[in-house]
Amino acid sequence: MARMKWLVIGLVVALATYGYFAATQLRLEAAPPPLQLRERVLYVTTPTQTYELTVEVAETPEQQMRGLMYREALAEDRGMVFLFPRATDAGFWMKNTKIPLSIAFFDKKGRIVRILDMDPCTLPPEQADRCPVYAPGLAYVGALEVNQGWFESRGVREGDSISFGPWK
Repeated sequence: MARMKWLVIGLVVALATYGYFAATQLRLEAAPPPLQLRERVLYVTTPTQTYELTVEVAETPEQQMRGLMYREALAEDRGMVFLFPRATDAGFWMKNTKIPLSIAFFDKKGRIVRILDMDPCTLPPEQADRCPVYAPGLAYVGALEVNQGWFESRGVREGDSISFGPWK
């Protein structure tokens, strides 16, 4: 009987230890450390108003692939801009992104060519390849992500413009 008791205790300790390390590993995989991105002032101009944002600039493929993944929140006056060396029509997805976002795709002149709302993908990791892709359906050289509804609440429309201010 005593032997059985120690066997059960050993099994419980082993399972608890395994659970702890498995959870730690999942946490590490689920939330890698944030990338250190340069920041820049960005202006969004409508016919009647200019809005200023501080944006993180995703320039490298690694930075662009990570984007705003794993973030818990995004301040109202902040965003992330993705800059590409040449025009692309590639889409964005919301894998591991917890914040509902709006995205404005813009051309080489800074003219907004498409605005889309993007919802977080809540599928389990093994089904992440089924997350929707948000594509503008035309070529662009940059994309600005902000909190969902930011463009709409300020009356920003396709045809309005994006320009850059100083680096921070």
